[in-house]
Amino acid sequence: MAIDTTRDMTFDEFDEHDNPPPAVTDFDRLAEGALSRRRFLAGGVGFGAAAFVMGTTALTPAPTQAQSRLGFEAVSANGLDTVTLPDGYRWHIVARWGDPLWSDAPEFDQESRGTGTSQETAFGDNNDGMSLFAHRGRTILAANNEYVNRSIIYGNRASKLPETADDVRKGKAGHGVSVVEITRRDGRWGIVQDSPYNRRITADTPMMITGPARGHELMKTVADPDGTTCLGTWNNCGNGRTPWGTYLACEENFNGYFSSSDPTLERTADQKRYGVKLKDWGYAWATADERFDIAKHPNEPNRAGYIVEIDPLDPTSIPKKRTALGRFKHENAEVVLAADGRVVVYMGDDERGEFLYRFVSRDAYVAGGDNADLLETGALYVAKFADDGSGEWVELTPAATGMSSLVEICVRTRQAASAVGATTMDRPEWVAANPNKVEAYCCLTNNKNRAKKSNAGGDPTPVNGPNPREANTYGQIVRWRPSAGDHGANRFAWDLFVVAGNPTVHSDARRGSPNITADNMFNSPDGLAFDAAGMMWIQTDGKYSNEGDFVGQGNNQMLIADPDTGEIRRFMVGPRECEITGITFSPDRRTVFVGIQHPGEKGDSHFPDGGQTVPRSAVIAIEREDDSLVA
Repeated sequence: MAIDTTRDMTFDEFDEHDNPPPAVTDFDRLAEGALSRRRFLAGGVGFGAAAFVMGTTALTPAPTQAQSRLGFEAVSANGLDTVTLPDGYRWHIVARWGDPLWSDAPEFDQESRGTGTSQETAFGDNNDGMSLFAHRGRTILAANNEYVNRSIIYGNRASKLPETADDVRKGKAGHGVSVVEITRRDGRWGIVQDSPYNRRITADTPMMITGPARGHELMKTVADPDGTTCLGTWNNCGNGRTPWGTYLACEENFNGYFSSSDPTLERTADQKRYGVKLKDWGYAWATADERFDIAKHPNEPNRAGYIVEIDPLDPTSIPKKRTALGRFKHENAEVVLAADGRVVVYMGDDERGEFLYRFVSRDAYVAGGDNADLLETGALYVAKFADDGSGEWVELTPAATGMSSLVEICVRTRQAASAVGATTMDRPEWVAANPNKVEAYCCLTNNKNRAKKSNAGGDPTPVNGPNPREANTYGQIVRWRPSAGDHGANRFAWDLFVVAGNPTVHSDARRGSPNITADNMFNSPDGLAFDAAGMMWIQTDGKYSNEGDFVGQGNNQMLIADPDTGEIRRFMVGPRECEITGITFSPDRRTVFVGIQHPGEKGDSHFPDGGQTVPRSAVIAIEREDDSLVA
């Protein structure tokens, strides 16, 4: 019997397995000219000809302890199987994968890892983006459940993969969104079982299709001949929160769940552009649910890859897929207001060489008014960055893209962005806007294909201003300031807030920007958020080997940065083989809730329960021991 070597692969590894980088190609030779003009200098300035795009904060020496606004002592990198925090802080578990949301649901079973029925009544797996909602004295947490660890959730199977229809049902129920009331008892936050707000939204939950693509031929299927409704949301990564109190779940790697019963099927150009293949990533959903078979239902992938708007305070509400915000591998959705009150949503497409987007609503937000359809109609833009530190948002219109209609743009958004020559980016992940200044930041987590391989649409990925290193394994954070202090403006100025690296190994550009030291180094910035005081929280999802280029960086971590000075300190280190992701604050700012995703994804963790227990993703609460403001 052949061994399935893909069962323990991460999303990144699946991509590499399916799309191995080529040897030297014509693209490499074409890119070499750009590389030779922008090669970084070893030593000295460090960033050579590209130093002019570094922000003033990144070039400013870190402030002294007396000057710092970061009120904690930095923690050291480590490889422990627990959560490490600065002195004066504590943490506890709020919710774990498999924790029941209702009192008549079973507790998590360490042997079976649950069933389809139990998972539908329990907190989902691999929680990612999340938000808190205060309502009538209650606290409601909405948390994405991005995916399931196949080798863990199916660890009761010899294959460590789904083998029955109920296995598939369990896997589908582990995805989606968990909406749960939490409360603080005896100094600890926890789930309120049987709360009327508790709800599981899964890959089988009915959804409404809204916006330009609603009812279009591209959205119609046998099960939904009108193209107006669909089932489920899955692989929700980051999130967003609207001023009118709704939650935005962001569909990312939706493509990995489709497969074909016809091994000879010729995939369409659209399917190839979005990575839909003849084989899925080991979830086997098509074996129990025909809609995931592209040989039988070729339009079904067109109904995934959107922002999903959810009302967490109404358990009877139907989630809405907002096609006006485009279709791609959404990371998160950062919602701000333009000077005239229109809603602006910043969004990254998390794949190597993809793009950064912005949606601007047609109508303005009115406090206390009817804002239910503000994400229904508006304009979609993609970013172009110039090497001189300027940039513009290019509106994706039929005239600009050569596409037939706005519908086509909303369904084939990647192709539209390619058509206008948008800047290919190093995996744009979370975007966060400073609450105290009109500026925004985006984590460009890494891109080992930079200047090595084109993106999925054939667009070149040469070294350029916001993506200044070839074969980028460390990542960076880009910042932009809209013209006239207005998020609705079409022009902006940009710089690099930080370029991650390892100064203990490298003396060239891979050492990182001047605000990276041996004491705060990290790789692959991913999650990003601001607190009310204007401090920026950086979460990582990178290499935790602690070897080679990553020696001394330990497990994935969370850092806090001062956007005014560029100072960065490590605040937290997570357990083994996890990603730190998802962040939200209690209304009184005394608790920060953080996600611990996929601990033990390679088999080397028993977080959070220790011993020989099954590793489980979790939401944790972090507080100061004196119960003062957490940051």
